[in-house]
Amino acid sequence: MSLRNVFAYTVMVCLFVGIGYGQGRDEFKKYFNDAALRVKAASSPQEKREILSTSLSAMSRSLVAVQRSPLISENDRKAIIRFESSIQEKQKELSGAEGYTRVPDEQLNAFADYTAQDVEQAEGISISLLALILIIVLVVLLLR
Repeated sequence: MSLRNVFAYTVMVCLFVGIGYGQGRDEFKKYFNDAALRVKAASSPQEKREILSTSLSAMSRSLVAVQRSPLISENDRKAIIRFESSIQEKQKELSGAEGYTRVPDEQLNAFADYTAQDVEQAEGISISLLALILIIVLVVLLLR
């Protein structure tokens, strides 16, 4: 194999990993954007609250499971813990637990949008492709 071929394969692998990582981050965004759309389409505040609660719980459980995996690096574990902490805070705010003011029924659409935007702007989601894949797989399995 020539040096040129080795270089070409190396570049291709780097490109595919970068694309996969970007798509993994996009899956987080898509997950919360889809939840926000379902919340807006729901007719009752109870239904909206249930959609938000289910979405946040599934993501939280997935993050907890992945952070326990022996396949995850320490840096990934720390990033996942930060992200999971943010999700937990949103759950507490939604339900009014642990001193948080419960999100009023008339603000559930705005809260869903806020949650989706918070994830989109979260630069702290800097975890590896492996961790992203594990999280996405677990979320899909938990929602079935």
